[in-house]
Amino acid sequence: MPHDRTDTLASSRRRFLASAAATGGVLAASRVLSQDAPLAGVHAAGDSRLRVGVIGSGNRGRGAAQDALEAGEDVVIVAMADAFQDRLEDAVSLLQRAFPERVEVPKERQFVGFDAYQSVLACDLDLVILATPPGFRPIHFEAAVDAGKHVFMEKPVAVDAPGVRRVLEAGRKAQAKRLAVGVGLQRRHEQHYLQTIEKIHAGALGGDPLYTRVYWNGGGVWTRPRRPEQTEMEYQMRNWYYFNWLCGDHIVEQHIHNLDVGNWVMNATPVEARGMGGRQVRTGIDNGEIFDHHTVEYTYADGSTMMSQCRHIPGTWTSVNEFAHGPTGSCHVGNGIFLDRQGKTVSRLKRPFKTGYGTEHADLQASIRANNPYNETSIGAEATLTAIMGRMATYSGQVIKWDEAMNSSISLAPERYAFDATPPVLPDSDGRYPIAEPGKTVTV
Repeated sequence: MPHDRTDTLASSRRRFLASAAATGGVLAASRVLSQDAPLAGVHAAGDSRLRVGVIGSGNRGRGAAQDALEAGEDVVIVAMADAFQDRLEDAVSLLQRAFPERVEVPKERQFVGFDAYQSVLACDLDLVILATPPGFRPIHFEAAVDAGKHVFMEKPVAVDAPGVRRVLEAGRKAQAKRLAVGVGLQRRHEQHYLQTIEKIHAGALGGDPLYTRVYWNGGGVWTRPRRPEQTEMEYQMRNWYYFNWLCGDHIVEQHIHNLDVGNWVMNATPVEARGMGGRQVRTGIDNGEIFDHHTVEYTYADGSTMMSQCRHIPGTWTSVNEFAHGPTGSCHVGNGIFLDRQGKTVSRLKRPFKTGYGTEHADLQASIRANNPYNETSIGAEATLTAIMGRMATYSGQVIKWDEAMNSSISLAPERYAFDATPPVLPDSDGRYPIAEPGKTVTV
């Protein structure tokens, strides 16, 4: 790479970051609030334990609740909710067996249904875990902030641009109320990622990164067969991963992790995206409306790029990784390995690496107790919109600008949330759902 190109990129990156910082567009790893006002929400009345409610009791909700309990011995689960009775009962039972002294969720604090989140938020608790399918995240996050609760919300934080904007507004309210907000992008709390990206930002690649490569390629996830007694709404809720109003497609639901790392390395968000994708293998009626592969090229304001792949096709090359490339070397970000231009290892972080699943909860709890809460809303929202912008590009076949994506008025939400309500997408007489068609589908 000629020196003048590198110098231009470095200068452009610095100008961009300075401009973005002036408008609040650059993300920090966490945004710590001032200590001028009293901390909201910590339980009083002689009980020093952190009282936690859980909204969403599927696998992810159970896992997040377990992580929260393992992160602090003074944490107790006091209320739980889910759309489905069986999932709620299973979650309560499993958690009570694992933590018999710290899961205090009697029947009167077990809530079921679309409005069950309101009952959890009405309980005496300090912190709420939001772990439903992401289509509900903007509604639940807004309600949690209005109720004055600290929040841990799983990623992604929305499935469409109106949802992202709603989350950002609720995040601003949370900041004004001094409410802590954590988002389940756990790589942001893993020491090897923190150390590796700090080295990249310090110039370990010979200057600013020129491009990144990010992947979430695998065989796909579960499917759940339709049962005759189910309404269409219940069927889609049980199979939420395959419907965009609930999941956002796997580029949003899973690949967000790698896209977030790419943005973190670049210390910016992309200004445009172009890509392609489709359904080649996972094309059954049980695969709903989502694509099984996406390839997106993101461009940043200084001309640097992020090349992205995510795939749900069994029997193919699998990779969940991120790589950064600079003027004089490259880095396997997740493994903390730095290489020169010839591919020779220059340095590597020492293993074993500790995952961030527990650390993100420990960090959040510590910030609450230290009266120094942080707010990761913008990190989650901007990573989510990066993923949504990629979906917009692959579904439409068009170049999508960041501002177009952020300002899109297209909402994926249903008109009403109830099991007898009509979902936003319906099957035809053969049980097949409409699939996006590049060149015809409008996404902004």
